[in-house]
Amino acid sequence: MVVPAFNEERHINSVIRSIPRYVDHIVVVNDASTDETETIAKNCAKSDSRVEVLTRAHRGGVGAAIVSGHLRAVELKADAIGVMAGDGQMDPNHLKSLIDKIVEGYDYAKGNRFLVEGHLTGMPRHRIIGNVILSAMSKASSGYWNIFDHDNGFTVIKSSTLRKLPLSRIATDYNFERDMLVHLNIVGARVADVPIESKYPDRYSKIHLYTFIPRTSVFLFRRFFRRVFVRYLFNDVRPFGVLFIPGLLLLLWGFLFGGFLTYLRYIDPRHASPSTGTVMLSIVPLFMGLQLVLFAFVLDVLDAPR
Repeated sequence: MVVPAFNEERHINSVIRSIPRYVDHIVVVNDASTDETETIAKNCAKSDSRVEVLTRAHRGGVGAAIVSGHLRAVELKADAIGVMAGDGQMDPNHLKSLIDKIVEGYDYAKGNRFLVEGHLTGMPRHRIIGNVILSAMSKASSGYWNIFDHDNGFTVIKSSTLRKLPLSRIATDYNFERDMLVHLNIVGARVADVPIESKYPDRYSKIHLYTFIPRTSVFLFRRFFRRVFVRYLFNDVRPFGVLFIPGLLLLLWGFLFGGFLTYLRYIDPRHASPSTGTVMLSIVPLFMGLQLVLFAFVLDVLDAPR
């Protein structure tokens, strides 16, 4: 079990002690905390031989902390590696449900708070809205259209699957979970959503949505094109790549040329109204491109690892 922690002196002790006894190793990754997190974690290690504390010299973000823990877990030859945050928001009683999915044959299991009816009443409304927006965008970016709540960090992954991932290329900040799904899709890993409640302590996430959502949107946009290139064009040429790229180019041409004709028609009085044939040079590519892109996305949905 990997437990990333940054300034969690109020919760880290209870989190470590709550981890079930069937967990063989507990790797607490102290991400250069400035409080007593490291001291408290090391005190826990004295009374529990399963606990090992790794302290990063410089803060790298939650993703960097998890990667450090994953690498150590691989060295310990763990068969499956779980992640449970050090802030006390994750109920260890649900860990078995995640492990069961791994036993069933999935490569990666993650929690989904949205599958628990009525549970989100404890989450602030602005966080619910932000989560829904980013999860919808993450579906397209990751290619896992049947997965939701992409930023849920309560996860379990097969060690054999983890070894296939380029951990050094995965985002080290709060986009870590989303980027993990992108790379899991590239290697064809099967991912399971598990209904899991989260506990909300006396303080909420350090993330500021008004800056996080725009920044994450750009990140997901870039990751979408990386996934398309690597999975559908570089590793293997598949129908999605063959349809999406021409469709996107036609769509962009139709939109941009149509905007130019609109400018000539309504804004610049020096030019006469475009002819019907000229207008069709915008309309036809626009509709053809839209159809190709939509059909490509249908293929992407059908091609999601299951």
